[in-house]
Amino acid sequence: MRSQPLAAALALTLAAGAAHADEGMWMPSQLPQLQAQLAAAGFRGDPAALANLNRAPLAAVVSLGGCTASFVSAQGLIVTNHHCAMGAIQLNSTPERNLIRDGFIADSQAQEVSAGAAARVWVTQGFDRITDRILAGAHGKTGRAYFDAVDAAKKAAVAECEQDAGHRCSVADMYYGSEFYLIKQLELKDIRLVYAPPVSIGNYGDEIDNFVWPRHVGDFSFYRAYVGKDGKPAAFSKDNVPYQPPAWLTVSTAPVRQGDFAMVAGYPGTTYRHRTASEFAHQIDWLLPNRVEMYDGLIHTIEAAAGSDAGKQVLYASTLASYKNTLKRAQGELEGLRRSDAIRVRRGDEAAMLAWLGKQSDANAKLTDIRALQAQLDAGDATGARDFLLPFLRPGMLGAAVQLQRLALERGKPDAQRDTGYQQRDEAMIEGGLKQLQRRYDPVVEKAILRFALARYFTLPVAQRVPEFDTVFGKDMAEATARVDALYAGTHLGDEATRLAAMHMDAAQLAASTDSLLRAAATLQPALLRLENEAKQRAGELLRLRPAYMQALIAYRQSQGRAVYPDANSTLRVSFGRVSTLSPRDGVDYRALTTVAGIVEKNTGVVPFDAPKPLLNAIARGDFGSTADPELKTQTVDFLTNLDTTGGNSGSPVLDAQGRLIGLNFDSNWEAVSASWMYDPRYKRAIHVDMRYLRWLLAKVYPAPRLLQEMQLPAE
Repeated sequence: MRSQPLAAALALTLAAGAAHADEGMWMPSQLPQLQAQLAAAGFRGDPAALANLNRAPLAAVVSLGGCTASFVSAQGLIVTNHHCAMGAIQLNSTPERNLIRDGFIADSQAQEVSAGAAARVWVTQGFDRITDRILAGAHGKTGRAYFDAVDAAKKAAVAECEQDAGHRCSVADMYYGSEFYLIKQLELKDIRLVYAPPVSIGNYGDEIDNFVWPRHVGDFSFYRAYVGKDGKPAAFSKDNVPYQPPAWLTVSTAPVRQGDFAMVAGYPGTTYRHRTASEFAHQIDWLLPNRVEMYDGLIHTIEAAAGSDAGKQVLYASTLASYKNTLKRAQGELEGLRRSDAIRVRRGDEAAMLAWLGKQSDANAKLTDIRALQAQLDAGDATGARDFLLPFLRPGMLGAAVQLQRLALERGKPDAQRDTGYQQRDEAMIEGGLKQLQRRYDPVVEKAILRFALARYFTLPVAQRVPEFDTVFGKDMAEATARVDALYAGTHLGDEATRLAAMHMDAAQLAASTDSLLRAAATLQPALLRLENEAKQRAGELLRLRPAYMQALIAYRQSQGRAVYPDANSTLRVSFGRVSTLSPRDGVDYRALTTVAGIVEKNTGVVPFDAPKPLLNAIARGDFGSTADPELKTQTVDFLTNLDTTGGNSGSPVLDAQGRLIGLNFDSNWEAVSASWMYDPRYKRAIHVDMRYLRWLLAKVYPAPRLLQEMQLPAE
């Protein structure tokens, strides 16, 4: 089987050591093989324990679906980033009771408020290799047939796994079609907001400071997970009780110093470090510049459409925060990849790999697949502009109409044959999203977003235009402006009850609907299905052909004595390194920790540097108690490490050499944003909230003594 030589090569490569000592987002199962590297970095525990998903620390680390969090008490208390909890904070905010602005403290469990569909918690309980099972039916197939065979095997494995009620399962692709793992997670649905600082603490500096060091932000919030009285996952109910996790993290009360061992466990989203040289060039030369232009325009469009209307500002606060983060990340990634000369470096590395491969006994078969892989990538680039734009033509409510039409179509099939995302297992999530949409939608703002995207669509070459989209929106902006107004004037989907009723209609009923958005979605659906089929055809070929490239790359790295970890894909990973300084430019040297003095220095009293008075008063008093740094003689705020992180690691616990919680990951420095594609040890740093700052805020500034007591921490 294809996977057997790969597994053997990985074991040998791991034994050889990494190219950069601190590089790597490792699967838990790989950690015992890294015992020497962990010990050299300063870890004092047993690496075998790190591989055990049923005990601390990894059993305490959970996914929020896009962010990471961790249990910090036996009563289901969860800590994560403020920006990861923004959806729940926004959901419970109104112009009159603005939790974003004022923060939130529940003085008892009875006062904890539901996060609704804005939060789910997934506790990983299984991580098992099932490569042979997934690929068994794909051998000898190509294109869409290969994709469908793998997809069917994945669905069968997931369906079998989810017979254990209360669990959510998935199949993760490691090493680009070379290895597959079955991930089993307990899905907790009743999540409640417990504590959130004001945004002037939780997002101090906002976009000005985003991806910047030094930082002075308290980016943290607390949730609590609840279950039914039988201990099983359940939807929100006042009768539910706190979930009792299998493990929780101990919050450290020890100092954090430069050079200390640090380790992060979390669910990093996606990295692309093992992609081809041509994909690096496409990312840098085309995709990132277009992403920057698109999101910059969307941000200005939303802000202009919302204007000074406080209600609209609340509705789009979370969307804007996400878009601003995406924009700045794209800007930093582009600048960083150019700084590291990534195209030249990757081309040189790939050329050397192919030259090495040409001398190996199995060169011909692999080189044939690698050339075919490149042909598929070139074909995808040819329609890249169209494929980039089309998702933006289905915002908010129109996107919901498209989803409703597709759900009705898929319901006409046996569940195992439904498309992923539209099976019975997905319907609760779809319903939750339809409910939540009410708190993130305004027709005036959405029409402005759609008009902005259409203006770009109409600049596409005629050959890339899609007839069904032209039928709905017209052939130029003059037609589109009037049609967009008519689409939103003739819909009732803005009413939650109407949306939920449409969710339960069959295809014939939806086809007979006179609702303008539903009719538009029906017109678009054939095009979306056609384009999806083309995408799956190409995806099947990429899935079939990439393993040849990965096998060659892994074997080449092995010949260099370098380790290979799978690109991140939202599965549980561990990275390790040290608390580190940063020297990003000549003559510029940053220390590893910041203090509250920086909050005062930055404060202008104007957003985003509008530190709240209780915080400024507490800093002026200088009453830092046991949380003061013994060397700096003041209160720390954030600290810096060289840990290997990316998007999705937000909220990840940062652990010390004994596995105790010392910080929460929330960002990377500007120079390291490009690390999702290329790891550069000169610049890669991760930024974390110091748990000592969190403890001080809970004790002295916005007091929450019950939480400190629950975490067995001193209230001083």
